[in-house]
Amino acid sequence: MKRKTWTKRLTGLFLSVAVLATAMGGAATKADAAPAADLQLAAKSAILLEATTGKILYATNPDVPLPPASMSKMMSEYLVQEAVKQKKISWDEQVPVSEYAFYVAKISDASGVYLNAGESFSVKELYKAMAVVSANDATVLLAEKVAGSEPNFVQMMNKKAKELGMTNTSFVTSTGLPANELGPYSVQTDQVENLMSARDSAILARALIRDFPEAIEVSKIPRLTFREGKPDELKKANYNWMLPDLNNYYPGADGLKTGYTQAAGYCFTGTATRDNMRLISVVMGTENETKRFVETKKLFDYGFSNFKLTKQMDKGATIKGFETAPVKNGVELTVNAAAGSEVNVLTKIGSEAKFTPTVTFQELTAPIKQGQVIGKLVLKEEGTKDSDYLQPEDAAKAGVDIVASQEVEEGSWIRLFFRSIIQFFGNLFGSVTGK
Repeated sequence: MKRKTWTKRLTGLFLSVAVLATAMGGAATKADAAPAADLQLAAKSAILLEATTGKILYATNPDVPLPPASMSKMMSEYLVQEAVKQKKISWDEQVPVSEYAFYVAKISDASGVYLNAGESFSVKELYKAMAVVSANDATVLLAEKVAGSEPNFVQMMNKKAKELGMTNTSFVTSTGLPANELGPYSVQTDQVENLMSARDSAILARALIRDFPEAIEVSKIPRLTFREGKPDELKKANYNWMLPDLNNYYPGADGLKTGYTQAAGYCFTGTATRDNMRLISVVMGTENETKRFVETKKLFDYGFSNFKLTKQMDKGATIKGFETAPVKNGVELTVNAAAGSEVNVLTKIGSEAKFTPTVTFQELTAPIKQGQVIGKLVLKEEGTKDSDYLQPEDAAKAGVDIVASQEVEEGSWIRLFFRSIIQFFGNLFGSVTGK
């Protein structure tokens, strides 16, 4: 009869070994060094980062809370996507136009798709209107659908902001419209505008496209046709002019959200990819509609021309010096270890840096399955700090999982018994001989 399988402890004794790696081409940039680049940005605040690592490439006033205007809708997008994922609502579900949404549709100089009383639209149609043409009327209707009312939805927005680590953010509306400009639906509050820092906007953008990659498939639509095929069909261009065939086209741009109110000025949270590297940028408080894209282009050009993701190890590759990990109660005493995914580091083009690889193995007890996570590999550039990252946990979570490249069965009780006897006498003999 086999002994009962020992439950593997997720935490416990860790074997940590750090060795100095050889110099690698390129260098990971530092947040405090990146702003030394003289980009001469005409913006109140800005930030640029590489999405997978969370490393900051450039920042100026990143933690100052400022009105984000319609960039607030990224949080509304997140909550709608989350509600669909949790099956609280469905993309095909029809939503009748409410009195509030109809009122917002009639606000002059506010973006929208002119929802009319008596109409109904699917959640998907409303989501596209919100994400592509920043439709305020569609946004409040979705807020009501998800939470019952906009005030309830705003509470959800602020709760999610805290969960995501957005420490300089406070929402009062789902749209970014000033809370005192909603007529009979105005909110009585000392805070009139939503507030969000450039860092928090980047955190939100990164979370949205990480947790719901399909959001990019919508945000990259250059032009939207609403009420397609109907007499009152509406065609509008995406407010993100960096998309194909629009005024400020930038190769690789595929998101994410613009914003404007008188208090906010012209803002933009952008994202673009090139050579398998995604950058996320935020500019807040620029002076006109075009300037926000001009300043974003400066950030993208700087990022793509100075940094790259460099592959240091293939998925499945063994780690020199850490080819195996010890296993208790197994037929074998060790299990072969391998990188669970590609190991990439952010490097600066034309420079060199030294990285310290740290391997941490969990305490393992058989049976072990092939592909099971058994540890962590982190490549950290010497001298980097938590402040070099978008969020402190980005530094802590850096690296890739180490997995078992083979199965290790649990040893029979007789095998384990004789092994323990051999180990006992071996230890005893070592103590007697002094070895």
